[in-house]
This record gives sequence, C-alpha cells and structure tokens, in this order.
Amino acid sequence: MRPSFVLLIAACLAVMVSSPAGSESPQPAVVQGTVKERLVLDEAFLKSLPTITIDVTFETGQGKKSGRYTGVLLWALLERAQPIDEPGKNTSLKHTLMITGRDGYAVALALGEIDPHYEGKQIIIAYLGGEPSASMSSLRLIVPGDVHGGRSVRDLAKIELR
Repeated sequence: MRPSFVLLIAACLAVMVSSPAGSESPQPAVVQGTVKERLVLDEAFLKSLPTITIDVTFETGQGKKSGRYTGVLLWALLERAQPIDEPGKNTSLKHTLMITGRDGYAVALALGEIDPHYEGKQIIIAYLGGEPSASMSSLRLIVPGDVHGGRSVRDLAKIELR
C-alpha cells in the first residue's frame, strides 16, 4: 500500500472512533433566566406553537443575502416561560435577552423590541429556512429589519432573560 493511502485510512478510522455512529446530537436550546418556567426547545415543543414565515434580506461581506425562514415568535416563547418582573411601573422594560449560539456567539435584545405593547418586532426562532440543511436541531435567531445579519445567531444554545 502507498503511504498516503495508509494515512487516509488512519485518518478515517480516527474520525470514526471520535464520532461513533449514533452519537448524540447536541442538547436542545433552552429559555431560562428570570422566568417562572424553563423551556426546552425540542422539536415536539416547537411544533406545538403557532408558526410564522418571514422573508429577510441583509447585507453580508459577500453582498446581499435573502432567505425565507419559518419558526416561532420569540415573544410567544417568552409568554410561555412567564417572565418574572420586579414590582413597579413598566419594570418589564428593564429586561434584556441574551441569545447565545453553541459557538459562544451572543447578542442582546431589549424586551421592548419584541413586546407587542412597544415595538412589537416579529423576531423569530427559525427552525426551517435559509440553508437547505436547516433543521430543528439547528435553531436560528432571525431579526427582520436589521440592515446587517449580525444578530442572526446560528445554532442556538440558550435564550436567557435577564
């Protein structure tokens, strides 16, 4: 056998050993923080909620990108989680959301951006759209109206209400 072929076989075996067939997929994303109920965003839960489909276009380093995304409103998830507010006038407006991807990339949103009594932006947690490989196991935050896609967090791990 040629040495390069032997190295190729060794590399394939190393990958197979480190990533066995049937290995577990990543844990579902969660909604947590100052909420009464911690939510696990698995496929069954997400499919039980009303869906919305939106078209977005944003600037990237490679020019404009457009996509159609289907998912659930971030506001609907927060309503289910039941935010805990401090006593006082409009204290819900003190809340921020920290949305974090599995790679550690994180963005912040003000609760007033998605609250229907204020801006009411239809920000969604998408489970279909964009890339052909998108699936329930790879959720994505979609913020329509942003010129650049910097707040479009891929492969969501957690949404924390602070």
